Amino acid sequence: MSDILEEKIASRKKSFLRMCRDSFLIILFLLTFRSSFYEPYRIPSGSMIPTLEIGDFILVEKFSYGLKLPFSDIALGGVNSNPFYLLRTNEVERGDIIVFKYPNDPKINYIKRVIGLPGESIEIKNKKIYINGKEIAEKLIATKYNDNYDYLETTMKDKKFVVKKDMDNIYKLNYPLTKIPEGHYFVMGDNRDNSSDSRAWGFVPFENIRGRAFFVWFSMMQDSYTGQMNIKSERIFKSIE
Repeated sequence: MSDILEEKIASRKKSFLRMCRDSFLIILFLLTFRSSFYEPYRIPSGSMIPTLEIGDFILVEKFSYGLKLPFSDIALGGVNSNPFYLLRTNEVERGDIIVFKYPNDPKINYIKRVIGLPGESIEIKNKKIYINGKEIAEKLIATKYNDNYDYLETTMKDKKFVVKKDMDNIYKLNYPLTKIPEGHYFVMGDNRDNSSDSRAWGFVPFENIRGRAFFVWFSMMQDSYTGQMNIKSERIFKSIE
């Protein structure tokens, strides 16, 4: 009888250890996948309206600019390590929407659009952006007169997207002619007058970039009056331009 009991205990122990091993391997695989390939983020603010809205759940491609060593890019507590690239592939392009570690506090992730590239000069005059002295093309497509917002289709290389400007805002009209340091990027929110970005706190180093945002896989927003959570079905499975 004792032998049977011992066999059952041994069998259960083996099953438990096997379950622990399998669970560990699954968690390790998921963390590795998230660290080096794709990672989900939720949009907490309106700085990227109209491209991204509060409550959008997005996917970020972590290998857009190269394959990183898993877990080499960590910002947790007092630890902030830079990614180690096993292989560099694509360069950051103007118009890319990137998620990055906020330079002034790496524990916080920001999302903005790349406007200026390393070595370029950038200047903003009366809300118009000039790269190396050439104005970035914009075309007015809509105006909301009740709140005086202009919506402008913007063209950067092969990318077209819409930005939002508050024509009553006189505090973000200009940015002095500045050269972008090597290895750094000038970023802005598409909601131009409601975005804390490179105009306020400076450039983004390449090593701070976590990846490129490319897809909205879910979207949900809480109604400010009822408190009810509403799914925004029209935004689900939407590619990010």
